[in-house]
Amino acid sequence: MGHSLHICSKKLFVVVVGLSLGAATLAASSAQEKRAPQTAGVENTKMGPYRALAQLAFTASQKGDNPLAAELARILERTWDKAEDYGGDTALSKTNHALFEQVDKAMDTFITLLVEHPTAAPDAAKVKTAYSAYLEKLKLAD
Repeated sequence: MGHSLHICSKKLFVVVVGLSLGAATLAASSAQEKRAPQTAGVENTKMGPYRALAQLAFTASQKGDNPLAAELARILERTWDKAEDYGGDTALSKTNHALFEQVDKAMDTFITLLVEHPTAAPDAAKVKTAYSAYLEKLKLAD
């Protein structure tokens, strides 16, 4: 009787630990999947429009539509400069100049690859690396 009770308590312990680990995993994965609210696929954050334009430019580049990628990259650059460099008191260049410089440099690296190749494909690995780096910098500014 004592032996079967011991085996039963071990099984119960394994089940409880398994359920606990499963719950922790679900909680961690759902926390990672949380995204900012969106409207028409564009995040409703300060950096959401820049992220959306970058994504469109990157996708066009991946599909081989180099003229569209270059055009979208140029729109991204102009929009960013107007709002975050020369904008009003809420412009990132005024509220956090050091962070503005980091994001601006990452953006310039990304868009230059696309703007300089409107008729031929840029190096896809370089574009992906620059795009990822730019998105990481944008996260810091949200």
